[in-house]
Amino acid sequence: MQEQLVIIVGAGPSGLATAACLNLHSIPYVILEREDCFASLWKKYAYDRLHLHLDKQFCVLPHLPFPVSYPRFISKEQFVSYLDDYVSHFKISPLYRRCVELAKFDESSKKWIVKGRNLDSGEIEEFTGRFLVVASGETSNPYTPEIAGLNTFPGDVIHSTQFRNGKAFRDQNVLVVGSGNSGMEIALDLANHGAKTSIVVRSPVHILSREIVYVGLILLKYIPLNVVDSFMVMLSKLVYGDLTKYGITRPKEGPFFMKVAYGKYPVFDVGTFNKIKSREIQVLPAISSIRGNEVVFQSGKTHPFDAIVFCTGFKRSTNIWLKGDEYLLNDDGIPKPSFPNHWKGKNGLYCAGLSRRGLYGASADANNIASDIKSLL
Repeated sequence: MQEQLVIIVGAGPSGLATAACLNLHSIPYVILEREDCFASLWKKYAYDRLHLHLDKQFCVLPHLPFPVSYPRFISKEQFVSYLDDYVSHFKISPLYRRCVELAKFDESSKKWIVKGRNLDSGEIEEFTGRFLVVASGETSNPYTPEIAGLNTFPGDVIHSTQFRNGKAFRDQNVLVVGSGNSGMEIALDLANHGAKTSIVVRSPVHILSREIVYVGLILLKYIPLNVVDSFMVMLSKLVYGDLTKYGITRPKEGPFFMKVAYGKYPVFDVGTFNKIKSREIQVLPAISSIRGNEVVFQSGKTHPFDAIVFCTGFKRSTNIWLKGDEYLLNDDGIPKPSFPNHWKGKNGLYCAGLSRRGLYGASADANNIASDIKSLL
């Protein structure tokens, strides 16, 4: 049994930000991380061309600015280098290869009991703490949907977390499933590397440039969300025109509303739309089934493919290991209380980085949590 004041689950940017804020208040903590490094999504599971989609002012973690030499839109390598410096600066030392299997609040001791499996020894280790911070992120476990006949497909089937770049797919017919930012960027990378690329766009989607989003984020400080959303859609129509001729429809709800309500980001266009316009990337409807290398679409048409890349997002695992919380998180691992009260539960339970506001939201959560714990102490 190891006693700590604060137990943080997850050493991604949210967990690191929380640790840094606790450090500044001299509040002791432990971080439990199931991977063998911090920020594993960035270090091990992100494609090469990835850049932060928002201007760097919206992505900096608390109490340590980005180097002045960094560009507006930071690359994966630059962000990982920044995180290395962040961990070193705040002397953050997570316990790695600890997979949390149970966290429950003990009424008699008024403490959280957390059981984590040491993935190296196989032993269960027990931790107790007055406070528990869920920082395991919106992107915990890669999700691949069940599709009839997928097991008959003879080619490569990978999740976006396994994709690095399109070099290995030159001259192949590749199907990208999922039209979020990862899907759109991976489709662009495949096309740039000479793959015959198709992308499944099943749902309506907003396509915006980085500049349009930047203007929107600035306006949100002064103007109501619904007005900003209307302006965003108008700018999108001016820049991208009628999307329906390419097999894409716009949602009825605005881009910022959808982000807040459903956690659904608009697509930040970094060149994919021009490839769709020139037909270098083919837009296809939802898949109905797979027969060998033939994929059957809901339009009734079939197309052969050599590889499939699933950019179908993630599921959270908190509903499996977090017990006794009826207030803070729903079954999908997203906060029940609405913003800005989403980060604080009961009995010393908090969550960081689950507000659907990216790194900006994670930083705010970390500051709020550390300040709240300090006030309670």
